[in-house]
Amino acid sequence: MKNHKRAWATVNLSKLEKNINTIKQQISPSTGIMAVVKADAYGHGEKEVLRKLESIGIKYFAVSNLDEAISVRNICPDGDILILGYTPPEYADELIQHNIIQCIVSEEYASELNKNAVSPVRCHIKLDTGMGRIGLKYSKVSDCCDSVERIAALPTLSVEGLFTHFSVADSDDAENIEYTKKQADFIKSVYHTLEKRGTKLLHMHFLNSAGTGYHYDSESTLARIGITMYGLYPNYALPLPCAVEPVMEFKAVISNVKTAVKGDFISYGRTYEATEPVKIATATVGYADGYSRLLSSKGQVLIKGKRCRIVGRICMDQMMIDVTDVDVKAGDIVTLIGKDGDDVITADELASWYGTIGYEVVCGISKRVPRIYI
Repeated sequence: MKNHKRAWATVNLSKLEKNINTIKQQISPSTGIMAVVKADAYGHGEKEVLRKLESIGIKYFAVSNLDEAISVRNICPDGDILILGYTPPEYADELIQHNIIQCIVSEEYASELNKNAVSPVRCHIKLDTGMGRIGLKYSKVSDCCDSVERIAALPTLSVEGLFTHFSVADSDDAENIEYTKKQADFIKSVYHTLEKRGTKLLHMHFLNSAGTGYHYDSESTLARIGITMYGLYPNYALPLPCAVEPVMEFKAVISNVKTAVKGDFISYGRTYEATEPVKIATATVGYADGYSRLLSSKGQVLIKGKRCRIVGRICMDQMMIDVTDVDVKAGDIVTLIGKDGDDVITADELASWYGTIGYEVVCGISKRVPRIYI
């Protein structure tokens, strides 16, 4: 407990491994796992997560930017690391030096990267099949293939693959299911047409976590597993075909317990007024730790296996909880995310209380919250 000074997160690496193995059982051996470890492994802690992933045989990793890629390279010297976004072309030498695979976001970008590179830069070309962010956008397969071939012909680019990103794979709406199918069909048509023309690429991948869970297709050579690897759902309301377990728990302690009488106000703004005597506990966690202020008077926590509601506005470093029905004292543990007794609060459930997604919750747990690895 000496590390548990005020607020902390535990990261269960055994559950991470179990989730990976569960996902592997749902897909073909022809599809490799590309672990998405951007944003400090979705807030779980890059170093320990990468070491665990590497120890169980994961060799493909995806990140957001060059700094993240270099950090992963320092931990995983033999991994294949793909940057999913833009890197300024003038950093071509660093891409080469660290053996990083760069996403090609457009034909113009490919030309600039080629001009700045002194030797081949490994690349995967991004196709915009309906996400509307980055990538080659064409309505005709033949035109898209022409563009890919022009990029592949550039002397200092080594094009190894194509990829795209699903935008509504986490929906069971009929129109969205058809939209996802069209996205997959387009990239597969481009890949196979290129092969017929004589351009054979090592990789074609279009499965994100939602795609892997709800729309698996063995033609995708890689499954880019992000949120499900960490035990959360792409869509909280839509069950996955395989059960994954949350890897992270988030906890704090009670620092003070007092009784508020009728007419007393709690926290900033006087948004909560006691209408009868109520026992109030102060917990040592707030929005600077990543527990959103939007959960003020909405969120719930677990104390001694019982649900207790947050009252008043969440402060930067503290928040107040109605513990009238629980026997508590200073030093008792408050579970913000995780299991206590027979009950559990997941990041997905917490996210649903204020209209966001579990991704944002775990990524938002701040750096000042120590991670303790199990």
